[in-house]
Parts: sequence; C-alpha cells; structure tokens
Amino acid sequence: MMETDRFLLRPWHESDAEALFKYASDPDVGPRAGWPPHKSVEESLQIIRTIFGGDHMWAIELKETGEPIGCIGYLLKGESNIDIGENEAEAGYWIAKPYWNKGICTEALKLMIDYCFNEKHIDVLWSDFFIDNPASGRVMEKCGFRETGEMRYCENLYGGSKRPVKVMKLDHAEQKT
Repeated sequence: MMETDRFLLRPWHESDAEALFKYASDPDVGPRAGWPPHKSVEESLQIIRTIFGGDHMWAIELKETGEPIGCIGYLLKGESNIDIGENEAEAGYWIAKPYWNKGICTEALKLMIDYCFNEKHIDVLWSDFFIDNPASGRVMEKCGFRETGEMRYCENLYGGSKRPVKVMKLDHAEQKT
C-alpha cells in the first residue's frame, strides 16, 4: 500500500464492485481511457477479479470517504499495448469524473513512478493517451514523461481503431540526471 495525505493506493477488493460500477459506468470516463463503460455491478466485480487483480494494479481510495475513486497501475512486457522491452512497463490510470482537475492523478502517478523506479527497479515507463484527451497527457508531462513523436492507433483499446494515441516515455536514467 502507498499513500499521500489525500489518498491510498491499495489492492482492489471484491467489496469495491459497487463503487467501481458507480464511477466506471459513466460514459465520460472509460472511453477516455480506452475501455467501455461498465454495464453492471457484476461486470465491475469481474473486472476486479481479472484485470485489477495482481500486484501492479491499485484502487485510488480517497481517505476522506474510504471509497475507491479511480485506478492506477502498470503493465509489463507481454501485457502492454506498447511494444516495450524487458524491465520496462506501461503506466495507466483513470479517475472518477467528480475528481477530475484536482491533481489526484498527477499525485498518484508520481507515487507509482517512485515505486516502479525505486522498489521494482523498472528502467523505463511508457504511457499513451488519446489525443482527444489532452488532460491525461498533461498529467504525464507533469510527472516527467516526454513525447516520443509516435502517434498510432491501438486496436486493443476501446475506440482505439478510430482515435489515435500519443506515446509518452519516462526513462529512469534520464530522470536521475
């Protein structure tokens, strides 16, 4: 578990399914991140059991309410939508609409970057964002990610065959200098 003054990054629990559905069913949230809105609490529970399980995906739990309001995590080689190398990872995140523009994603991403570089000893973090979701790109930039110049379509993402993504990169060695 990781934490800041405002939130915890903690494993997802099956008991989070209702809260997840409440926010993940919003049609303005998932499509911006590349996944379809959830259609039921049961679907949200299945997502928790399959996609959000494991040791590199966390609920963003607001300390004030104890409720998960988003998700952050990383994917390794073979899981990523980006062609990454060994000891590299792809970062991803989303936050519920009522919490947009409050700095939570930036704060959570900085916390996860520190964990990836200093605890997991990952060399490079990659990420991408739909060009029609520039707020996500600004979060990455605030955390030190740089544009790679690569823009592409990603069929693995919901809406990804019609909407291009911009690929970003954060190299641990460059960050140290």
